[in-house]
Amino acid sequence: MARKASGGGDPQRTLRLLWGPSPRAAGGAVRGRRPRIGVPRIVDAAVALADEEGLEATTMSAVARRLGVGTMSLYTHVPGKAELLDLMVDAVWRELELPPAHEPHAEGWRGLVALYARRTLAVHRAHPWLREISTVRPPLGPGLLARQEYLLAVLATAGLDASRAAVAADALATFVDATAAAEAEHAHAARVSGQPEGDWWQARQEFWDEHFDPGRYPAITRAWKAGGLHRSAAETAADAREFGLRVLLDGIEAAAASSPER
Repeated sequence: MARKASGGGDPQRTLRLLWGPSPRAAGGAVRGRRPRIGVPRIVDAAVALADEEGLEATTMSAVARRLGVGTMSLYTHVPGKAELLDLMVDAVWRELELPPAHEPHAEGWRGLVALYARRTLAVHRAHPWLREISTVRPPLGPGLLARQEYLLAVLATAGLDASRAAVAADALATFVDATAAAEAEHAHAARVSGQPEGDWWQARQEFWDEHFDPGRYPAITRAWKAGGLHRSAAETAADAREFGLRVLLDGIEAAAASSPER
């Protein structure tokens, strides 16, 4: 199955769908009977369908059936699947509902970044299909910009200049998205397969009994004996997220402290 990607639709039409018509275009709009369906309903239906049945099942015709309309009715509002994908991605990122970056937090700016990480994880858990989409060329909508604005504003309060804050924000977003997607994938795998992780490993006990050679893999053996490999994959992923985020924040804090502007 080929990986899906955002940013592949018609640029002008996608931007108008994400942001609404420009004031000039809106001023010249023709008044008439309100359409039976609109872009928000189409996007909501597509997101719900992807949540329930996966991204592959979320075709224009399937979304139309869910709404009880003909497929061609959708094309009146959304040009195609590429544009719909951008709208879906931006819609779920709006669910982050991040507070103002200047809002006081008991743990300061680090606590605000941790909040961003937790809510990102919640979005990935609610929408497992999100991990299947490459956003290297992102949908330039309100959801994406709200995330970026939040991180940049929070990092400015940490003492980084605007240039270094941009680099740090990119590092944080990349790390948080990747670890959140990994955690969500573990939960999704157990749900769709119907096989708990413990049962999956039990069925492969022969690997440890017959194939794993402690002498050939001494570092893995040491980690095992130290208890580092005894946790479930979900627990390991959560620990990796917490550890990695803490190290990143420590590094950002150190960089801010050494800034010549301070």
